[in-house]
Amino acid sequence: MSAAVKYTLGRLGLFVVVLAALWLVDINVFLKLMLALVFSAALSFFLLKGWRDEMAEEMAGASQRRRAEKERLRSALAGEDEPNEGERQEGQPR
Repeated sequence: MSAAVKYTLGRLGLFVVVLAALWLVDINVFLKLMLALVFSAALSFFLLKGWRDEMAEEMAGASQRRRAEKERLRSALAGEDEPNEGERQEGQPR
């Protein structure tokens, strides 16, 4: 399971737990939802730090791979990149 999915499910789970705890309190439903959102965000900052860091590393790696692929494609389109031996098309001279 990807780190982003784990973190998102963790955030949703914390929200549901806090909302369930607040459901017992006799206040307005809108206020319950807002308090659950604030408290779950604060709790996730501390409780889900590891998953958040893991997700950030995963996203940084994906960004780096996309940047490298973009640069490779730009250089190939500019004619600066010669294909490797295994990448030559059949019928092309060696």
